[in-house]
Amino acid sequence: MTRAAFLARLREGLRCLPPQTINEAVVDYDTHFADGVSEGRSEEDIARSLGDPGRLARELRAEIGLKRWEEQKTPSGAASAIFAVLGLGALDILILLPILLSVVMAMFGFFVAGIAIFFAGGFVFAGGPFLSPPGGPLAAILGGIGLMAGGASQLAILTLLSIGLVNLLVWYGRLHYRLLKPAIEPQGQGAAQ
Repeated sequence: MTRAAFLARLREGLRCLPPQTINEAVVDYDTHFADGVSEGRSEEDIARSLGDPGRLARELRAEIGLKRWEEQKTPSGAASAIFAVLGLGALDILILLPILLSVVMAMFGFFVAGIAIFFAGGFVFAGGPFLSPPGGPLAAILGGIGLMAGGASQLAILTLLSIGLVNLLVWYGRLHYRLLKPAIEPQGQGAAQ
């Protein structure tokens, strides 16, 4: 594969990223080619040592998604990190996606239940004293407060679990990337650093 073909495939794989990020990555790999050519290596040999540009693009997108989560712990940052990890490879998607979907759906169910418990507690708190509940109005008020506190606690715990799940996926992505990195680095680059 020639330098131009390699860089074109890399640029195509990075097309969903900001233009500045794409240009930085392309310039970095173009520098690898320039250094290799100055050492007397052929473009095909350099391209072979760099690896598949499509795979490199997926790994660069994953690294950017993981950094976004570390910089801003928002739902969009979490989604970016999750898709970055899942985008590392087809095998990961086949293994992680069913597990991740089942965990996310269970957490969503608990989230909806937490909201329902909170609003049920609000109803008991506000309307209970007027409906002559067993134990009297004070029992209804305290029961409503208890339900609202339970629902809020459940939602807080789910928020912490969600952050933990995303952090676990980020850790997995970084581990996966570290395992793959020696295979994608050009020969001699690891020794130079």
